[in-house]
Amino acid sequence: MKKALFSWSGGKDSAIALHEIIESGEYEIAALLTTLTKEYERVSMHGVRQSLLELQAEALGLPLKPVFFSKDDSNEVYDSKFREMLTGFASVGISSVIFGDIFLEDVRAYREENLAKVGMDAVFPLWNRDPASIAHEFIHRGFRAVITCVDSKFLEKKFAGASFDGEFLDRLPPCVDPGGENGEYHSFVYDGPMFRETIPYNRGDVVLRDNRFYFCDLIPCGKKG
Repeated sequence: MKKALFSWSGGKDSAIALHEIIESGEYEIAALLTTLTKEYERVSMHGVRQSLLELQAEALGLPLKPVFFSKDDSNEVYDSKFREMLTGFASVGISSVIFGDIFLEDVRAYREENLAKVGMDAVFPLWNRDPASIAHEFIHRGFRAVITCVDSKFLEKKFAGASFDGEFLDRLPPCVDPGGENGEYHSFVYDGPMFRETIPYNRGDVVLRDNRFYFCDLIPCGKKG
């Protein structure tokens, strides 16, 4: 099998894409690669704590490779850090990075261009598939997730912290992509067919950031907020 990194956000699209890659038997996943904001120790945009991400990786039986960026890092600094890190992986025989993106051509082109600079390929197992079908397949396969962030331009505060299930999908306004592919919402997967165990957590406060995004804090059980 070819060796690959998996770009892991901890959300539903990452989970279903990883599940399909593992089932295909085509790639050996060397590590889950995740970007975190250094000042907050949380997954960028999803707002999930690093400690929960580590529990996910443990439940999946895969190594975690966190990459930390400052909230003030420029795009140039971001690209430089990532290129340095990827060059190290390429030097030990890892040839690809797998992403859970479904569409957005500019994002795909950006990923492919940056990977090509270090001689690596970008792989998109979910590309151009119907987001609604993927969302329903996620639920049908037995994955479970919770909504961690919503964009208030599209969704009300009450959606933050909701369970990702059929009822959630039915409640989405017509203007919202069922898969949240335009950034309408983000999620955290805490159980599923690949997981050795369910990740226990408590829902914390819902707060508004940047006068736009509602984040529901998820707290690992046994820890104080």
